[in-house]
Amino acid sequence: MALDLAVRSADLSTVKAPLLALLLPAGNSMPAGLKQLDAALNGALATALKRGDFRGGRDETLHLQGSAGGVERVLLVGMGKPSSVPLALRRAGALASRQGHKLGVGQMSVWTPRADKAGIEALGIGLNLGSWEFVEMRIPPPPEERRPPLTAATIIAPNASGLRAAVAAASAIGAGYDITRRLAMMPGNVCTPDYLADTARDIGKRHRMSVTVLGRKEMEKEGMGSFLSVAQGTPQEPRLVAMEYRRGRKGGAPIVLVGKGLCFDTGGISIKPAERMEFMKFDMCGAAAVLGAMEAIARLKLRANVVGVFGATTNMPSGTAVKPGDVVKASNGKSIEIINTDAEGRLVLADVLAWVKRYDPAAVIDAATLTGACVVALGNNAVGALGNDDRMIGEVLGVAATAGEPAWQLPLWDEYKELIKSDVADLKNTGGRAAGTITAALFLKEFADYPWVHLDIAGTAYSETDLVMIPRGPTGVPMGTFVQFVRGRTR
Repeated sequence: MALDLAVRSADLSTVKAPLLALLLPAGNSMPAGLKQLDAALNGALATALKRGDFRGGRDETLHLQGSAGGVERVLLVGMGKPSSVPLALRRAGALASRQGHKLGVGQMSVWTPRADKAGIEALGIGLNLGSWEFVEMRIPPPPEERRPPLTAATIIAPNASGLRAAVAAASAIGAGYDITRRLAMMPGNVCTPDYLADTARDIGKRHRMSVTVLGRKEMEKEGMGSFLSVAQGTPQEPRLVAMEYRRGRKGGAPIVLVGKGLCFDTGGISIKPAERMEFMKFDMCGAAAVLGAMEAIARLKLRANVVGVFGATTNMPSGTAVKPGDVVKASNGKSIEIINTDAEGRLVLADVLAWVKRYDPAAVIDAATLTGACVVALGNNAVGALGNDDRMIGEVLGVAATAGEPAWQLPLWDEYKELIKSDVADLKNTGGRAAGTITAALFLKEFADYPWVHLDIAGTAYSETDLVMIPRGPTGVPMGTFVQFVRGRTR
């Protein structure tokens, strides 16, 4: 559940809260706004800064005892020397709320000396990210060991009335991240294609969106042999889901957000190694980001036409599963030789990308945990971005940076197409190890007849290690990029 955020103006020395987090840049000088609070704390802040107990380095924290009748605890959080203040506030806010959640304070207040509207929004998003925890499948601890979850945070800032819109935007985006991360964290036996479709229906009902759901029979009528080849090894019903948000100019070409929704990926007949296969529940993070983005866009009440689309299935080995060497035909008529059944995401997206042409889109962005090659190339810090429109790619790179989900462009040169030429079909679904992210995107390009950008989120949608500001697990990437792209097109 997203954090309840608020903003108000107050003298810090009069604030009463279980926890007050102070987000400070590097240095040992005390901001003027803290002098009265420091006096209430008997000079504890000034002493800590003067002695160098706290220097404001990035991710540095220091707990101090509060004062009687005021704040019960004070948490100093370092922002370092940021090149981007909003992103530094987002990170520090996430770390602060994560600490508050661990302490079991229930609610907290936050202050920083540097915060304009963009900074307050970023701070609010960070507070939401840090307070999130997936606990719904665990038995609650004994009553004596339970700590209240962090449910509310108040940002203390001057001119609070002028910052309420920024806090509301942070809450909307936080709700989108909450949906994205929750769906991603759920196990594959619970978060099935039908579960994703039902989530889309719920969002659609709450926000007056029309929702279309196709099953196996409907996809057969559409000639989606590429998508259905992945689904032929599972008894679960595959789903293609489209959510239409129409709040822009009547008849205006929509922005289409597309996500890969492999609810679990064994690799099929080309089965993956058993070690770490459990992480393949995260192979639907693209679809989760679409659902989260549609929630956030609706809460933001953006004046835009947006269609969120995802293809969902599981990739399983069975007697009916597609085999290496099989040839299937996509809905646009192109034949595909299956070289590796573990290169299944592009087979699903091929038919989805061809299908969304019916919307005559102004722009299409797809997101998929598509290739291990992207992790090799860019690690876990950057999203791979490729597309057929350089201007749009630049636009996506810009909004991704703003969203704190940095992306890096990889080339989509025609010379690489030789790697996906087939001896028996129009295309083959993998070009081998070399340039794997590029050849996967070139495969998708064959089905994207409009301005299009592909985001490979294989290294960034989830983390197998603790990231300091958030625990290991789903990051929510690229939900924020989706939302910022739509916001950018509405300004």
